[in-house]
Amino acid sequence: MIRVLIVDDHPVVREGIRGMLEADPGVLVVGEAGSGDEAAVRAAELAPDVILMDLRMRNGDGVSATARILAERPQTRVVVLTTYETDQDIVRAVEAGAAGYLLKDTSRADLLNAIAAAARGETVLSPSVATRLVTRMRTPAAGALSPREAEVLALVAKGLTNAEVGKRLFISETTVKTHLLRIFGKLGVSDRTAAVTTALDLGLLDK
Repeated sequence: MIRVLIVDDHPVVREGIRGMLEADPGVLVVGEAGSGDEAAVRAAELAPDVILMDLRMRNGDGVSATARILAERPQTRVVVLTTYETDQDIVRAVEAGAAGYLLKDTSRADLLNAIAAAARGETVLSPSVATRLVTRMRTPAAGALSPREAEVLALVAKGLTNAEVGKRLFISETTVKTHLLRIFGKLGVSDRTAAVTTALDLGLLDK
């Protein structure tokens, strides 16, 4: 029997997940939590084998909660269950120690299989998430924008011209152009629009 803790800040979502899991004789839902902070407390109390962890919540996000829980209970397997799949979210979750990353459109059968796999110590990823991770590994430079390059690109994304970006950051227009050329090279693009689009797809800019 796999002991599961459900963590999500929406009661209706928790109820739906519980309903999906309780019909399986191999899974026991031992409790629920509505925030990252509550999840850490409940994990210590209930000793679940697997935690289904929402990513973005009030009162403690899923990544922070994952790190806290695994620091205390490294034997627990945390599987992120979220609607978000940006590179930044995925990498943060993996770095925090998550054993899996699933999207909320995952079918009941796939969710149950993932829980069982996670309990066995395996890593579980939604197909689209796995694809994003592989793509990111093949293009490591895409995640290596310097802080200044990220600032420049964020202002470009807001529609500012090179001159306006320079004034905002107190640098010359020539320096802005130099930063953009480096950004183009790292992202494998040839213009401003493509740079912004690619950076958004890679999770390097907030949407």
